[in-house]
Amino acid sequence: MSSSSSGSFIFLFLFFFLTIASAQDPNYVFHNCPNTTTFTRNSTYFTNLQTLLSSLSSRNTSYSTGFQSTTAGQAPDRVTGLFLCRGDVSRDVCRSCVSFAVNDILNRCPNQRQVMLHYDQCTLRYSNRNILSTLNTHGGIILVNTQNVTPRQQDLFTDLVLSTLNQAATAALYSSRKFDA
Repeated sequence: MSSSSSGSFIFLFLFFFLTIASAQDPNYVFHNCPNTTTFTRNSTYFTNLQTLLSSLSSRNTSYSTGFQSTTAGQAPDRVTGLFLCRGDVSRDVCRSCVSFAVNDILNRCPNQRQVMLHYDQCTLRYSNRNILSTLNTHGGIILVNTQNVTPRQQDLFTDLVLSTLNQAATAALYSSRKFDA
């Protein structure tokens, strides 16, 4: 094989590999859909929800800050929703994750009015309540390390956590990005 042929082969291989690697689905973490209030598929709430999800995943949506919130409809059928992408992911990864989540959310929680869906790269949330100014302390997940940890590793971890939290607090104070806040 000539060097130009092998160069072309390598280029094509890398092109297809990178295309496949970048098109992977986001890593699902968990979802929370408390079955407290529900809706039906032929309701005004569902129509508003479809409008909201379409707006959040629209090509016209700005993914530059990794955060977007919007509302659709009027009370009592108003839907408030948002997405938040991890701060270190690109706009394209954010857009891809949000689009995937929008298509997945009604499969995981088909008729709940309050839903939170987490992927490693982004979070998608909607509710019939105002979630933009209300602290949510429910719906979290605890991931446990089952490996043995030495006292020295615990000390190093504690030092790292304190240092990181101090840096994060400083960054949040001066940042316009919602991820840092």
